[in-house]
Amino acid sequence: MSRTFRIGQIVPSSNVTMETEIPAMLRAREAIAPERFTFHSSRMRMRKVTKEELAAMDAESERCAVELSDARVDVLGYACLVAIMSMGHGYHRISEQRLHQRTVENGAPAPVVTSAGALVGGLQALGAKRVAIVAPYMKPLTKLVVEYLENEGIGVADFVTLEIPDNLEVAAQDPMRLVEIYRRLKLNHVDALVLSACVQMPSLAAIPEVEAECGIPVVSAAVCTAWQMLLALGLDTTVPNAGTLLSGKFSKPRTETAA
Repeated sequence: MSRTFRIGQIVPSSNVTMETEIPAMLRAREAIAPERFTFHSSRMRMRKVTKEELAAMDAESERCAVELSDARVDVLGYACLVAIMSMGHGYHRISEQRLHQRTVENGAPAPVVTSAGALVGGLQALGAKRVAIVAPYMKPLTKLVVEYLENEGIGVADFVTLEIPDNLEVAAQDPMRLVEIYRRLKLNHVDALVLSACVQMPSLAAIPEVEAECGIPVVSAAVCTAWQMLLALGLDTTVPNAGTLLSGKFSKPRTETAA
């Protein structure tokens, strides 16, 4: 008999992509595995992707964690990578612990995954020491992402940033444009490609094509989040058409070592 898992997501109020890409991946998994999933969200106010709005938004995350634990979710995902990374190096650990503690205090303990921590963990699982990145952010925020990853021991050899400040405009991007955009990157001596370092910028549809073309593992923040959610639930990490990380070969996280 299959079990149904409740997937909780803390999302920016203007984010629409995590509530499509995470379900799309887990629905694809349902076609090959017995487990079933339902999806539940709580929102933090944010419209413009600026450091100030991101900090104000993050302050609402504890309320969201409590609301989702009221629904007795089995795992809780914080779906804004740059909000975490803009709060300082290693902040994903602080956020995950704090939000988990709120679920404990509410009598419904649940593991917490942040998309920032998931990207770090997914790249570490792939053994990636040097990566290239596509991001939608304004350049200063993309540089924060680069510095955050480098602080975790993951070098960023090259990046493309699209400099889109409006979060709804980020979500409106055609994911198949990434097939052309990624070709601007220098991929010499790169171990993996982050096709979208933002959970709001759609990329799932392009990942199989880009991975087949460039010949290295291709991930996104959303792919890494789905992978870490499955790990947190103790489930097999196989999802069709979602790239190497979700091939089922990476069923255990590597031990984190902050630089």
